[in-house]
Amino acid sequence: MTRVLAVANQKGGVGKTTSTVNMAAALARDGHHLLVIDLDPQGNASTALGLDHTSGTPSTYEVLTDDARLSDIVKECPDISGLWGAPATIDLAGAEIELVSLVARENRLARAIADYLPVHEERHGRPVDLILIDCPPSLGLLTINAFVAAREVLLPIQCEYYALEGVSQMLRTIELVRTHLNPDLSVGAVLLTMYDGRTRLSAQVVTEVREHFGARVIPTLIPRSVRLSEAPSYGQTILTYDADSAGAHAYTAAARELMEMA
Repeated sequence: MTRVLAVANQKGGVGKTTSTVNMAAALARDGHHLLVIDLDPQGNASTALGLDHTSGTPSTYEVLTDDARLSDIVKECPDISGLWGAPATIDLAGAEIELVSLVARENRLARAIADYLPVHEERHGRPVDLILIDCPPSLGLLTINAFVAAREVLLPIQCEYYALEGVSQMLRTIELVRTHLNPDLSVGAVLLTMYDGRTRLSAQVVTEVREHFGARVIPTLIPRSVRLSEAPSYGQTILTYDADSAGAHAYTAAARELMEMA
């Protein structure tokens, strides 16, 4: 069965997109079939995967608002075999408003994914192992669509001040979606990002998060890294930009641990 995870945190700058694309790349390198769905109008995941996402490119915007088929917009990542992406364009910024008036507005992504899965298996002879949905840094209709489509939420938390600020609001939203729209949704995993072993603060955040979420915290910590920041500007994940970097090794280990938590 295909696992569907929404990678979400309404706080910006926590390494959400970086984690999405690098964990996807690491698992594709391990032989899995991965699909990344970019639901962020900024399109940073699309950039990192080397996918065209200029305005007017068929994208997740058309899937959500015009009933376009996901299979018509999905493209294979040029650098990594087994990794596909559904790009997002800036047009998606208007989707929050347009979705308000549409029928079954919260279920549109879930339906699109359900339609796509048999098409992928027919085209490639095997199912998608994992779908990662990169959510925007908000709790609007785009993120709600991801929560309805997913069974699990992957929650990146940075090892910095105010790390848990806003997490309670995220958990309340997940509980509301569970109650009214998707009873199968849960926090599947928590990923600690931007860890700096030189600071006492990072260690304190790690302890606090592990006390709060227990076994749901992925053991590997993602270090703060210049190489991780540089990779997307070259249209690459860290796995192709610098496979020997600490960031690449950390994301590879974290991705494998995520799969073991199924």
